[in-house]
Amino acid sequence: MRNIHLTIEYDGTRFHGWQSQCRGKKIKTIQEEIEKAGKCLFGKRIKVTGAGRTDSGVHAEAQSASFKIDSNLPLRNIKRGLNSYLPKDIALVSIDAVGLDFHPRFDAKEKLYRYTIINRKIRSPLLKRHAALVAYDLDTGAMKKAAKYFIGKKDFKSFQASDKKEKSSVRTITRCDVVSKSPIIEVYIQADGFLYNMVRNIVGTLIDVGRGRRRPDEVKVILSKRQRSVAGQTAPAKGLCMVKVFY
Repeated sequence: MRNIHLTIEYDGTRFHGWQSQCRGKKIKTIQEEIEKAGKCLFGKRIKVTGAGRTDSGVHAEAQSASFKIDSNLPLRNIKRGLNSYLPKDIALVSIDAVGLDFHPRFDAKEKLYRYTIINRKIRSPLLKRHAALVAYDLDTGAMKKAAKYFIGKKDFKSFQASDKKEKSSVRTITRCDVVSKSPIIEVYIQADGFLYNMVRNIVGTLIDVGRGRRRPDEVKVILSKRQRSVAGQTAPAKGLCMVKVFY
């Protein structure tokens, strides 16, 4: 028995997120596509576990996942074989053998996400699948000031989807950077864990700050309220990309 670790790149536009759904539903997920490819290659079902359950429309440069298989097929053949069966918007970038006790989710120390905004009046045909269009002028200086208030161990209840429950809404953000490459604005958020829609809700709040609808220091008040209604709107899924998983 071997434990095979995968690094996966995908365009999530036409997928209903990472996680497999109830059997019988005619919706495509990243996990199901990889498991289908595994069945074609090995002749039996594999169970793929991911480091993060990205939502519908969210992308990944380096999603981390693994599966166990009783096969002596060389790694290079597994990589080539799985890629040959996968759709064009999913690719295995790298593959390696890890210990049987390795778990891509529970062993992860931190994850890094990037959110991409195109800040101009006219839509971008080239970026329409991977960036959110914001037609209002954004003050990136104010956004950078606001971003600093998210760093540290804090209760992010205000930035959790209102219909989701977690045992604890406390997370530690170690990086929250706003990078301006006009007309592109990128927001990088790295943390030890994320609540459902947390990154997109933080970005929605930063956009409010950039538009002048909130002061940068209002982030402190929003955090203290622990109410989803006081934070900004949820930014569109298409701008979000998982960049790296740290072990």
